[in-house]
Amino acid sequence: MTDLTLPTPGPDRTAALRAASAAQDGATRADLEALVRIPSVSARAFDQEHVATSAQAVAELLRGAGLPRVDVVTAREGDLESNPAVIGHRPAPAGAPTVLLYAHHDVQPPGEGADWSSPAFEPTERDGRLYGRGAADDKAGVMAHVHALRTLLPLWGPEDGVGVTVFVEGEEEIGSPTFGAFLAAHREALAADVIVVADSGNWRIGVPAITTTLRGLVDCDVTVEVLSHAVHSGVNGGPVLDALTCLARLIATLHDEDGDVAVDGLHSSAAPLVDLTEEMYRSDAGLLPEVRLAGTGTIADRLWTKPAISVIGLDATPVDRASNTLIPSARAKVSMRTAPGQDPAAAMTALRRHLVANAPLGARVTVHDGDEGQAFSADTTSRAHDVARAAFAEAYGAPTVEMGMGGSIPFVADLAAVYPDAAILVTGVEDPDSRAHGADESLHLGDFAHACLGEVLLLDGLATGR
Repeated sequence: MTDLTLPTPGPDRTAALRAASAAQDGATRADLEALVRIPSVSARAFDQEHVATSAQAVAELLRGAGLPRVDVVTAREGDLESNPAVIGHRPAPAGAPTVLLYAHHDVQPPGEGADWSSPAFEPTERDGRLYGRGAADDKAGVMAHVHALRTLLPLWGPEDGVGVTVFVEGEEEIGSPTFGAFLAAHREALAADVIVVADSGNWRIGVPAITTTLRGLVDCDVTVEVLSHAVHSGVNGGPVLDALTCLARLIATLHDEDGDVAVDGLHSSAAPLVDLTEEMYRSDAGLLPEVRLAGTGTIADRLWTKPAISVIGLDATPVDRASNTLIPSARAKVSMRTAPGQDPAAAMTALRRHLVANAPLGARVTVHDGDEGQAFSADTTSRAHDVARAAFAEAYGAPTVEMGMGGSIPFVADLAAVYPDAAILVTGVEDPDSRAHGADESLHLGDFAHACLGEVLLLDGLATGR
Protein backbone atom coordinates (compact mmCIF):
# COMPACT_ATOMS: atom_id res chain seq x y z
CA MET A 1 0.00 0.00 0.00
CA THR A 2 1.32 3.46 -0.89
CA ASP A 3 1.01 6.66 1.10
CA LEU A 4 -1.17 8.22 -1.59
CA THR A 5 -4.48 9.64 -0.43
CA LEU A 6 -7.52 10.72 -2.37
CA PRO A 7 -9.44 13.98 -1.92
CA THR A 8 -13.02 13.80 -0.73
CA PRO A 9 -15.63 13.14 -3.45
CA GLY A 10 -15.81 15.95 -5.96
CA PRO A 11 -13.88 17.37 -8.92
CA ASP A 12 -10.49 17.05 -7.22
CA ARG A 13 -11.04 13.37 -6.49
CA THR A 14 -12.20 12.75 -10.05
CA ALA A 15 -9.11 14.50 -11.40
CA ALA A 16 -6.85 12.43 -9.17
CA LEU A 17 -8.50 9.20 -10.29
CA ARG A 18 -8.27 10.27 -13.91
CA ALA A 19 -4.53 10.86 -13.55
CA ALA A 20 -3.99 7.58 -11.69
CA SER A 21 -5.93 5.67 -14.35
CA ALA A 22 -4.00 7.26 -17.21
CA ALA A 23 -0.73 6.25 -15.52
CA GLN A 24 -1.79 2.60 -15.88
CA ASP A 25 -2.76 2.75 -19.56
CA GLY A 26 0.59 1.60 -20.94
CA ALA A 27 0.87 -1.44 -18.69
CA THR A 28 -2.75 -2.34 -19.32
CA ARG A 29 -2.25 -2.36 -23.08
CA ALA A 30 0.96 -4.40 -22.84
CA ASP A 31 -0.73 -7.02 -20.69
CA LEU A 32 -3.75 -7.11 -23.00
CA GLU A 33 -1.45 -7.84 -25.93
CA ALA A 34 0.21 -10.63 -23.95
CA LEU A 35 -3.19 -12.19 -23.26
CA VAL A 36 -4.22 -11.94 -26.92
CA ARG A 37 -1.11 -13.92 -27.88
CA ILE A 38 -2.44 -16.91 -25.92
CA PRO A 39 -4.80 -18.83 -28.29
CA SER A 40 -7.29 -19.71 -25.57
CA VAL A 41 -9.99 -21.14 -27.84
CA SER A 42 -12.45 -23.07 -25.66
CA ALA A 43 -14.02 -25.07 -28.49
CA ARG A 44 -13.14 -28.70 -27.74
CA ALA A 45 -11.51 -29.28 -31.12
CA PHE A 46 -8.68 -26.94 -30.07
CA ASP A 47 -5.80 -27.49 -27.64
CA GLN A 48 -7.20 -26.81 -24.18
CA GLU A 49 -3.73 -26.37 -22.68
CA HIS A 50 -3.82 -22.84 -24.06
CA VAL A 51 -6.98 -22.16 -22.03
CA ALA A 52 -5.17 -23.39 -18.91
CA THR A 53 -2.21 -21.12 -19.73
CA SER A 54 -4.57 -18.19 -20.17
CA ALA A 55 -6.19 -18.85 -16.77
CA GLN A 56 -2.81 -18.86 -15.06
CA ALA A 57 -1.87 -15.61 -16.80
CA VAL A 58 -5.08 -13.95 -15.62
CA ALA A 59 -4.48 -15.21 -12.07
CA GLU A 60 -1.01 -13.66 -12.05
CA LEU A 61 -2.41 -10.35 -13.28
CA LEU A 62 -4.98 -10.28 -10.48
CA ARG A 63 -2.37 -11.14 -7.87
CA GLY A 64 -0.16 -8.39 -9.23
CA ALA A 65 -3.08 -5.95 -9.06
CA GLY A 66 -3.24 -6.49 -5.32
CA LEU A 67 -6.02 -8.98 -4.66
CA PRO A 68 -5.07 -10.89 -1.50
CA ARG A 69 -6.60 -14.17 -2.65
CA VAL A 70 -6.68 -15.54 -6.19
CA ASP A 71 -7.47 -19.14 -7.16
CA VAL A 72 -7.70 -21.03 -10.43
CA VAL A 73 -10.75 -23.27 -10.10
CA THR A 74 -12.85 -25.76 -12.04
CA ALA A 75 -16.32 -27.20 -11.60
CA ARG A 76 -18.01 -30.40 -12.69
CA GLU A 77 -21.40 -30.80 -14.37
CA GLY A 78 -22.10 -34.54 -14.46
CA ASP A 79 -19.24 -36.11 -16.39
CA LEU A 80 -18.12 -32.75 -17.77
CA GLU A 81 -15.28 -30.88 -16.08
CA SER A 82 -15.07 -27.20 -16.85
CA ASN A 83 -12.23 -25.24 -18.30
CA PRO A 84 -10.28 -23.37 -15.60
CA ALA A 85 -11.73 -20.14 -14.32
CA VAL A 86 -10.17 -17.60 -11.99
CA ILE A 87 -11.71 -16.23 -8.79
CA GLY A 88 -10.02 -13.39 -6.91
CA HIS A 89 -11.26 -11.66 -3.78
CA ARG A 90 -10.77 -8.58 -1.63
CA PRO A 91 -12.99 -8.56 1.47
CA ALA A 92 -15.35 -5.64 1.93
CA PRO A 93 -14.53 -3.03 4.56
CA ALA A 94 -17.16 -2.66 7.27
CA GLY A 95 -20.39 -1.29 5.86
CA ALA A 96 -19.17 -1.38 2.24
CA PRO A 97 -20.83 -3.28 -0.61
CA THR A 98 -19.19 -6.14 -2.47
CA VAL A 99 -18.88 -5.89 -6.25
CA LEU A 100 -18.51 -8.96 -8.49
CA LEU A 101 -16.54 -8.23 -11.66
CA TYR A 102 -17.15 -10.77 -14.46
CA ALA A 103 -15.29 -11.34 -17.72
CA HIS A 104 -14.10 -14.37 -19.70
CA HIS A 105 -10.64 -15.30 -20.91
CA ASP A 106 -11.61 -17.88 -23.54
CA VAL A 107 -12.09 -16.86 -27.17
CA GLN A 108 -13.77 -17.94 -30.37
CA PRO A 109 -11.88 -19.97 -33.00
CA PRO A 110 -9.96 -17.70 -35.36
CA GLY A 111 -11.49 -19.02 -38.58
CA GLU A 112 -9.55 -18.87 -41.82
CA GLY A 113 -6.21 -17.12 -41.55
CA ALA A 114 -6.62 -15.66 -45.03
CA ASP A 115 -9.62 -13.66 -43.79
CA TRP A 116 -7.47 -11.72 -41.31
CA SER A 117 -5.43 -8.68 -42.29
CA SER A 118 -2.85 -9.68 -39.64
CA PRO A 119 -2.42 -12.95 -37.69
CA ALA A 120 -5.33 -13.59 -35.31
CA PHE A 121 -3.13 -14.14 -32.27
CA GLU A 122 -0.55 -11.46 -32.99
CA PRO A 123 -1.95 -8.17 -31.65
CA THR A 124 -1.46 -5.46 -34.26
CA GLU A 125 -2.32 -1.76 -34.12
CA ARG A 126 -3.79 -0.06 -37.17
CA ASP A 127 -5.43 3.37 -37.19
CA GLY A 128 -5.94 3.48 -33.45
CA ARG A 129 -7.41 -0.02 -33.18
CA LEU A 130 -5.81 -3.16 -31.76
CA TYR A 131 -6.53 -6.20 -33.93
CA GLY A 132 -6.54 -9.80 -32.67
CA ARG A 133 -8.81 -12.57 -31.51
CA GLY A 134 -10.02 -11.69 -28.02
CA ALA A 135 -8.71 -8.13 -28.22
CA ALA A 136 -12.29 -6.96 -27.67
CA ASP A 137 -14.21 -10.12 -26.69
CA ASP A 138 -13.37 -10.44 -23.89
CA LYS A 139 -9.74 -10.07 -22.87
CA ALA A 140 -10.22 -6.32 -22.91
CA GLY A 141 -13.01 -6.91 -20.37
CA VAL A 142 -10.54 -8.87 -18.22
CA MET A 143 -8.01 -6.06 -18.46
CA ALA A 144 -10.59 -3.38 -17.64
CA HIS A 145 -11.05 -5.13 -14.29
CA VAL A 146 -7.31 -5.51 -13.76
CA HIS A 147 -6.78 -1.86 -14.67
CA ALA A 148 -9.40 -0.65 -12.20
CA LEU A 149 -7.86 -2.68 -9.38
CA ARG A 150 -4.33 -1.56 -10.20
CA THR A 151 -5.52 2.02 -10.08
CA LEU A 152 -7.66 1.88 -6.96
CA LEU A 153 -6.13 -0.58 -4.54
CA PRO A 154 -2.97 1.52 -3.94
CA LEU A 155 -5.21 4.55 -3.30
CA TRP A 156 -7.72 2.91 -1.00
CA GLY A 157 -6.71 2.25 2.58
CA PRO A 158 -7.64 -1.04 4.28
CA GLU A 159 -10.93 0.46 5.46
CA ASP A 160 -11.70 2.21 2.17
CA GLY A 161 -13.29 1.16 -1.06
CA VAL A 162 -15.54 -1.78 -1.74
CA GLY A 163 -15.23 -5.51 -1.47
CA VAL A 164 -14.23 -6.97 -4.84
CA THR A 165 -14.68 -10.45 -6.24
CA VAL A 166 -13.37 -11.10 -9.75
CA PHE A 167 -14.74 -14.08 -11.68
CA VAL A 168 -13.04 -14.72 -15.03
CA GLU A 169 -14.69 -17.64 -16.82
CA GLY A 170 -12.97 -20.00 -19.25
CA GLU A 171 -15.82 -21.33 -21.39
CA GLU A 172 -18.24 -18.53 -22.17
CA GLU A 173 -17.64 -18.93 -25.90
CA ILE A 174 -18.97 -22.50 -25.81
CA GLY A 175 -22.13 -21.54 -23.95
CA SER A 176 -20.93 -21.73 -20.31
CA PRO A 177 -21.97 -25.39 -19.97
CA THR A 178 -20.83 -25.63 -16.33
CA PHE A 179 -21.89 -22.17 -15.18
CA GLY A 180 -24.63 -23.60 -13.00
CA ALA A 181 -22.10 -25.89 -11.36
CA PHE A 182 -19.80 -22.94 -10.70
CA LEU A 183 -22.62 -21.02 -9.03
CA ALA A 184 -23.52 -24.04 -6.93
CA ALA A 185 -19.91 -24.73 -5.90
CA HIS A 186 -18.96 -21.09 -5.24
CA ARG A 187 -22.30 -19.48 -4.43
CA GLU A 188 -21.11 -17.85 -1.21
CA ALA A 189 -17.76 -16.77 -2.66
CA LEU A 190 -19.43 -15.09 -5.66
CA ALA A 191 -22.23 -13.37 -3.70
CA ALA A 192 -22.27 -9.62 -4.25
CA ASP A 193 -24.40 -6.50 -3.93
CA VAL A 194 -23.48 -5.30 -7.43
CA ILE A 195 -22.48 -7.45 -10.41
CA VAL A 196 -20.57 -5.88 -13.32
CA VAL A 197 -20.54 -8.03 -16.46
CA ALA A 198 -17.92 -6.59 -18.85
CA ASP A 199 -18.96 -8.49 -21.97
CA SER A 200 -21.08 -6.14 -24.06
CA GLY A 201 -20.50 -2.99 -26.06
CA ASN A 202 -21.02 0.74 -26.35
CA TRP A 203 -23.36 2.80 -28.44
CA ARG A 204 -20.78 4.40 -30.70
CA ILE A 205 -17.10 5.26 -30.59
CA GLY A 206 -16.97 7.97 -27.94
CA VAL A 207 -20.46 7.22 -26.58
CA PRO A 208 -20.74 4.81 -23.62
CA ALA A 209 -23.64 2.48 -22.96
CA ILE A 210 -25.08 0.18 -20.35
CA THR A 211 -26.87 -2.84 -21.79
CA THR A 212 -30.27 -3.22 -20.14
CA THR A 213 -31.85 -6.06 -22.16
CA LEU A 214 -30.51 -9.22 -23.77
CA ARG A 215 -32.40 -11.60 -26.03
CA GLY A 216 -32.64 -15.27 -25.16
CA LEU A 217 -31.73 -18.19 -27.40
CA VAL A 218 -33.12 -21.53 -28.53
CA ASP A 219 -31.90 -23.67 -31.38
CA CYS A 220 -32.66 -27.00 -32.96
CA ASP A 221 -31.69 -29.36 -35.78
CA VAL A 222 -34.48 -30.04 -38.26
CA THR A 223 -34.23 -32.98 -40.68
CA VAL A 224 -36.44 -33.41 -43.74
CA GLU A 225 -36.70 -36.87 -45.39
CA VAL A 226 -38.57 -37.74 -48.58
CA LEU A 227 -36.93 -40.96 -49.87
CA SER A 228 -35.42 -44.07 -48.33
CA HIS A 229 -32.42 -43.68 -50.65
CA ALA A 230 -31.13 -41.46 -53.42
CA VAL A 231 -32.60 -41.98 -56.89
CA HIS A 232 -31.91 -40.68 -60.41
CA SER A 233 -33.13 -37.10 -60.72
CA GLY A 234 -34.11 -37.51 -64.36
CA VAL A 235 -35.88 -40.84 -64.11
CA ASN A 236 -37.72 -39.92 -60.88
CA GLY A 237 -37.80 -36.14 -60.84
CA GLY A 238 -41.17 -34.42 -61.04
CA PRO A 239 -43.57 -36.40 -58.86
CA VAL A 240 -41.33 -35.96 -55.80
CA LEU A 241 -39.45 -32.90 -54.58
CA ASP A 242 -35.99 -33.62 -53.25
CA ALA A 243 -35.34 -33.20 -49.54
CA LEU A 244 -33.28 -30.02 -49.91
CA THR A 245 -36.04 -28.31 -51.86
CA CYS A 246 -38.56 -29.39 -49.24
CA LEU A 247 -36.27 -28.14 -46.49
CA ALA A 248 -35.97 -24.79 -48.26
CA ARG A 249 -39.76 -24.57 -48.51
CA LEU A 250 -40.06 -25.37 -44.82
CA ILE A 251 -37.49 -22.78 -43.83
CA ALA A 252 -39.33 -20.20 -45.92
CA THR A 253 -42.43 -20.59 -43.72
CA LEU A 254 -40.53 -19.23 -40.69
CA HIS A 255 -40.96 -15.64 -41.93
CA ASP A 256 -43.89 -13.76 -43.45
CA GLU A 257 -43.76 -11.60 -46.56
CA ASP A 258 -42.42 -8.65 -44.57
CA GLY A 259 -39.64 -10.73 -43.06
CA ASP A 260 -41.16 -10.90 -39.56
CA VAL A 261 -40.99 -14.19 -37.70
CA ALA A 262 -44.15 -16.16 -38.50
CA VAL A 263 -44.07 -18.64 -35.61
CA ASP A 264 -47.18 -18.37 -33.43
CA GLY A 265 -46.90 -18.00 -29.67
CA LEU A 266 -43.77 -15.87 -29.41
CA HIS A 267 -43.41 -12.75 -27.27
CA SER A 268 -42.35 -9.36 -28.60
CA SER A 269 -42.45 -5.78 -27.36
CA ALA A 270 -41.39 -2.26 -28.27
CA ALA A 271 -37.84 -1.09 -27.63
CA PRO A 272 -37.07 2.30 -26.08
CA LEU A 273 -36.79 5.13 -28.55
CA VAL A 274 -33.13 5.59 -29.47
CA ASP A 275 -31.23 7.28 -32.27
CA LEU A 276 -30.64 4.19 -34.39
CA THR A 277 -31.34 4.84 -38.05
CA GLU A 278 -31.43 2.44 -40.97
CA GLU A 279 -28.31 4.10 -42.35
CA MET A 280 -26.44 3.50 -39.09
CA TYR A 281 -27.52 -0.11 -38.94
CA ARG A 282 -26.66 -0.83 -42.58
CA SER A 283 -23.19 0.61 -42.06
CA ASP A 284 -22.60 -1.26 -38.79
CA ALA A 285 -23.76 -4.59 -40.24
CA GLY A 286 -21.97 -4.23 -43.58
CA LEU A 287 -25.21 -4.80 -45.50
CA LEU A 288 -24.92 -4.85 -49.28
CA PRO A 289 -26.52 -1.71 -50.76
CA GLU A 290 -29.16 -3.55 -52.78
CA VAL A 291 -30.42 -5.68 -49.86
CA ARG A 292 -33.64 -4.47 -48.19
CA LEU A 293 -34.12 -4.79 -44.44
CA ALA A 294 -36.47 -7.48 -43.17
CA GLY A 295 -39.26 -7.11 -40.64
CA THR A 296 -41.38 -4.28 -39.30
CA GLY A 297 -41.09 -1.89 -36.38
CA THR A 298 -38.12 0.25 -35.49
CA ILE A 299 -34.59 -1.01 -36.01
CA ALA A 300 -34.23 -1.25 -32.23
CA ASP A 301 -37.43 -3.33 -32.00
CA ARG A 302 -36.12 -5.78 -34.58
CA LEU A 303 -32.72 -6.02 -32.90
CA TRP A 304 -33.64 -6.08 -29.21
CA THR A 305 -37.28 -6.86 -28.39
CA LYS A 306 -38.62 -9.05 -31.22
CA PRO A 307 -37.71 -12.66 -32.05
CA ALA A 308 -35.31 -13.39 -34.87
CA ILE A 309 -34.70 -16.68 -36.69
CA SER A 310 -31.63 -17.62 -38.70
CA VAL A 311 -30.43 -20.78 -40.41
CA ILE A 312 -26.84 -21.11 -39.20
CA GLY A 313 -25.93 -24.51 -40.66
CA LEU A 314 -26.95 -26.83 -43.46
CA ASP A 315 -26.13 -30.47 -44.21
CA ALA A 316 -26.62 -31.44 -47.84
CA THR A 317 -24.54 -32.60 -50.77
CA PRO A 318 -21.74 -30.08 -51.48
CA VAL A 319 -21.95 -28.44 -54.91
CA ASP A 320 -18.61 -29.82 -56.06
CA ARG A 321 -19.76 -33.35 -55.22
CA ALA A 322 -23.26 -33.12 -56.65
CA SER A 323 -24.62 -35.78 -58.97
CA ASN A 324 -27.88 -36.14 -60.84
CA THR A 325 -29.77 -37.64 -57.92
CA LEU A 326 -32.69 -36.62 -55.77
CA ILE A 327 -31.35 -35.97 -52.25
CA PRO A 328 -33.26 -38.22 -49.84
CA SER A 329 -32.66 -36.18 -46.65
CA ALA A 330 -31.34 -32.77 -45.63
CA ARG A 331 -30.73 -31.12 -42.29
CA ALA A 332 -30.51 -27.52 -41.06
CA LYS A 333 -29.59 -25.89 -37.77
CA VAL A 334 -32.14 -23.24 -36.88
CA SER A 335 -31.28 -20.57 -34.32
CA MET A 336 -33.90 -18.32 -32.75
CA ARG A 337 -33.25 -15.28 -30.58
CA THR A 338 -36.13 -14.64 -28.22
CA ALA A 339 -37.41 -11.36 -26.84
CA PRO A 340 -37.04 -10.38 -23.17
CA GLY A 341 -39.92 -11.91 -21.24
CA GLN A 342 -40.07 -15.04 -23.40
CA ASP A 343 -39.83 -18.42 -21.68
CA PRO A 344 -37.25 -20.41 -23.69
CA ALA A 345 -39.03 -23.74 -23.24
CA ALA A 346 -42.25 -22.25 -24.59
CA ALA A 347 -40.33 -20.73 -27.50
CA MET A 348 -38.78 -24.10 -28.34
CA THR A 349 -42.22 -25.73 -28.23
CA ALA A 350 -43.62 -23.09 -30.58
CA LEU A 351 -40.73 -23.48 -33.03
CA ARG A 352 -40.95 -27.28 -33.03
CA ARG A 353 -44.73 -27.18 -33.50
CA HIS A 354 -44.39 -24.79 -36.45
CA LEU A 355 -41.76 -26.91 -38.20
CA VAL A 356 -43.70 -30.13 -37.87
CA ALA A 357 -47.02 -28.53 -38.86
CA ASN A 358 -45.57 -27.02 -42.03
CA ALA A 359 -43.97 -30.17 -43.47
CA PRO A 360 -44.04 -29.67 -47.27
CA LEU A 361 -46.08 -32.24 -49.18
CA GLY A 362 -46.10 -34.66 -46.25
CA ALA A 363 -42.30 -34.85 -45.97
CA ARG A 364 -41.04 -36.46 -42.78
CA VAL A 365 -39.84 -33.70 -40.45
CA THR A 366 -37.84 -34.51 -37.33
CA VAL A 367 -36.80 -31.84 -34.83
CA HIS A 368 -34.03 -32.33 -32.27
CA ASP A 369 -34.00 -29.67 -29.58
CA GLY A 370 -30.71 -27.87 -28.94
CA ASP A 371 -29.57 -25.23 -26.50
CA GLU A 372 -31.79 -22.86 -24.55
CA GLY A 373 -30.82 -19.59 -22.88
CA GLN A 374 -32.83 -17.08 -20.88
CA ALA A 375 -33.31 -13.49 -21.94
CA PHE A 376 -32.57 -10.70 -19.46
CA SER A 377 -34.06 -7.35 -18.56
CA ALA A 378 -32.35 -5.19 -15.93
CA ASP A 379 -33.89 -3.08 -13.21
CA THR A 380 -32.20 0.21 -14.01
CA THR A 381 -33.55 2.09 -10.97
CA SER A 382 -30.80 0.94 -8.60
CA ARG A 383 -28.24 3.31 -7.11
CA ALA A 384 -25.56 1.23 -8.84
CA HIS A 385 -27.04 2.13 -12.23
CA ASP A 386 -27.09 5.82 -11.27
CA VAL A 387 -23.43 5.66 -10.28
CA ALA A 388 -22.55 3.76 -13.47
CA ARG A 389 -24.32 6.23 -15.76
CA ALA A 390 -22.46 9.11 -14.14
CA ALA A 391 -19.11 7.30 -14.09
CA PHE A 392 -19.08 6.37 -17.76
CA ALA A 393 -20.44 9.75 -18.83
CA GLU A 394 -17.55 11.40 -16.97
CA ALA A 395 -15.02 8.99 -18.48
CA TYR A 396 -16.20 9.36 -22.08
CA GLY A 397 -17.31 12.98 -21.96
CA ALA A 398 -20.72 11.98 -23.37
CA PRO A 399 -24.04 10.91 -21.82
CA THR A 400 -24.41 7.19 -21.16
CA VAL A 401 -26.95 5.46 -23.40
CA GLU A 402 -29.15 2.63 -22.13
CA MET A 403 -29.40 0.10 -24.93
CA GLY A 404 -30.57 -3.41 -25.64
CA MET A 405 -28.49 -6.08 -27.30
CA GLY A 406 -29.75 -8.61 -29.80
CA GLY A 407 -27.24 -11.20 -28.66
CA SER A 408 -27.60 -13.54 -25.71
CA ILE A 409 -25.62 -13.94 -22.50
CA PRO A 410 -27.73 -16.62 -20.79
CA PHE A 411 -25.70 -16.76 -17.59
CA VAL A 412 -26.73 -13.17 -16.76
CA ALA A 413 -30.24 -14.47 -16.09
CA ASP A 414 -28.67 -17.25 -14.00
CA LEU A 415 -26.86 -14.63 -11.91
CA ALA A 416 -30.10 -12.70 -11.48
CA ALA A 417 -31.89 -15.84 -10.30
CA VAL A 418 -29.20 -16.87 -7.79
CA TYR A 419 -28.57 -13.32 -6.51
CA PRO A 420 -31.99 -11.65 -6.85
CA ASP A 421 -31.08 -8.66 -4.67
CA ALA A 422 -27.93 -7.77 -6.63
CA ALA A 423 -27.89 -4.89 -9.11
CA ILE A 424 -26.58 -6.23 -12.44
CA LEU A 425 -24.68 -3.87 -14.73
CA VAL A 426 -23.83 -5.13 -18.23
CA THR A 427 -21.00 -3.01 -19.58
CA GLY A 428 -18.37 -3.53 -22.24
CA VAL A 429 -15.52 -2.31 -24.37
CA GLU A 430 -16.74 -3.08 -27.88
CA ASP A 431 -18.09 -0.67 -30.48
CA PRO A 432 -20.12 -1.34 -33.66
CA ASP A 433 -16.95 -2.06 -35.67
CA SER A 434 -15.29 -4.45 -33.20
CA ARG A 435 -16.35 -7.53 -35.23
CA ALA A 436 -16.37 -9.85 -32.24
CA HIS A 437 -16.33 -13.54 -33.35
CA GLY A 438 -15.33 -12.51 -36.87
CA ALA A 439 -12.10 -11.96 -38.75
CA ASP A 440 -10.26 -8.74 -37.92
CA GLU A 441 -11.79 -8.48 -34.45
CA SER A 442 -10.50 -5.25 -32.95
CA LEU A 443 -10.59 -2.84 -30.04
CA HIS A 444 -10.69 0.94 -30.28
CA LEU A 445 -7.78 1.92 -28.04
CA GLY A 446 -9.07 5.39 -27.20
CA ASP A 447 -12.42 4.02 -26.09
CA PHE A 448 -10.68 1.25 -24.15
CA ALA A 449 -8.91 3.86 -22.04
CA HIS A 450 -12.28 5.53 -21.44
CA ALA A 451 -13.86 2.20 -20.45
CA CYS A 452 -11.04 1.51 -17.97
CA LEU A 453 -11.44 4.95 -16.41
CA GLY A 454 -15.20 4.45 -16.30
CA GLU A 455 -14.78 1.30 -14.23
CA VAL A 456 -12.37 3.10 -11.90
CA LEU A 457 -14.93 5.85 -11.32
CA LEU A 458 -17.73 3.31 -10.95
CA LEU A 459 -16.01 1.30 -8.24
CA ASP A 460 -14.88 4.39 -6.38
CA GLY A 461 -18.33 5.89 -6.68
CA LEU A 462 -19.92 2.78 -5.18
CA ALA A 463 -17.45 3.09 -2.30
CA THR A 464 -17.80 6.77 -1.52
CA GLY A 465 -21.57 6.75 -1.68
CA ARG A 466 -22.05 4.55 1.35
